[in-house]
Amino acid sequence: MQGQVHMAVRNRVVAFTMALAAVTYLDRVCISVLAPQISTELDLSRVQMAYIFSAFAVAYAAFGVPLARWCDRDGARKVLTCVVLIWSVFTMATAAAWNFVSMAVIRFLFGIGEAGAWPSVARVYSRWIPLAQRGRIQGVFFAAAHLSGGLTPFLVVVLAGWLQWRMIFIAFGLVGALWAIGWYAWFRDEPRDHASVSAEERDHIEATRGLTGAAQGGGSWTRVFKTPTVAPLCVQAFANSYGFYFFITWLPTYLAQAHGLKGMGWAAMSGLPLTLSCLADLTGGEGSDRLARKMSLRNARRTFGTGGYILAAIAIFLATQVANGYLAGGLIAIGGACSMLTLAPAWATAVDVGGNHAGVTAGTMNTVGQIGGILSPLVLAYLVDATNDWNLPLLVLAAIYAVAALAWLAINPDQRVETA
Repeated sequence: MQGQVHMAVRNRVVAFTMALAAVTYLDRVCISVLAPQISTELDLSRVQMAYIFSAFAVAYAAFGVPLARWCDRDGARKVLTCVVLIWSVFTMATAAAWNFVSMAVIRFLFGIGEAGAWPSVARVYSRWIPLAQRGRIQGVFFAAAHLSGGLTPFLVVVLAGWLQWRMIFIAFGLVGALWAIGWYAWFRDEPRDHASVSAEERDHIEATRGLTGAAQGGGSWTRVFKTPTVAPLCVQAFANSYGFYFFITWLPTYLAQAHGLKGMGWAAMSGLPLTLSCLADLTGGEGSDRLARKMSLRNARRTFGTGGYILAAIAIFLATQVANGYLAGGLIAIGGACSMLTLAPAWATAVDVGGNHAGVTAGTMNTVGQIGGILSPLVLAYLVDATNDWNLPLLVLAAIYAVAALAWLAINPDQRVETA
């Protein structure tokens, strides 16, 4: 009974991070659904809206590693509380935007807060989750994020019938603020410091989490980059972010303008890539953990990484070859979900490789990956403005996924930052 109680504490940590994942995507995705209203009211062009989308990614990339270093130094309890409050404030501040510059600045500041979220969660898992369970837990975490992102278009469409777009941002920002208060009050950085964790569970976690030696405050970015497997991890992260930012920025507009979808059918297809990604997250996380019991960890993670991106490239390419909007949207959703088969293995690998530097390692991968997020909205806007061809950006995405499949062949989760 005691072991069950103490397992429940670890489960509640995971549940808290799942709620955080849901909040991050709630706040990220809502702007893509509201983009037509925002563009009309603020008189924004397609390219200007693209820069607003990318402003978030620029901040996300620039501040990922510094915030990860802060988290490795001071712990996730303090850092997550601060960053969630920051981005919640600027989610609400989006309601005050009055032109292109103000909206871009606010979205940049919003991105600073969100930059610290996922590396900090990696830090939490490096302390609380046994090594053998990390793929599964990362999959559950990402599934919560993607389910939230998939349902957000429906929620926004419903709320838009009651609230002006500015009030929707205020409502969503309040959700994050409530999470931060609860997190700071309940969470502790180490299992041994949490009053509800038994000695048995504490000893089990500390013996199986794979940390070696004493934690070194702040982590070392240069040491991380000296670890050979980090570079291909960053390449595949670039591909993942590039595709993901298409799904959460331009996909609703693509479905409306390229295929004429509208109403609830449009909302359903807009959220479908992230909804299907829930299954992919769970499959990639649990599947790579299970496969690692039958073969090497490297081959298990690589199977899902390379395989997922190959399937994603094929599905996205096929989407450019069909005329039916629902069929194209379905293929895009399948491609997006296949790309997310790689997400849990990638983040679990970053945690494994990082060890005591898990936050900085995950933050480095995420930061370099966000360059894809910066470029994705802009490349689409400029390509479509120049050619009026919505399929061309999808062909670019398919090619990027193919490169990521090759990058996974060079990834080795058995390498360690401490020995680099």
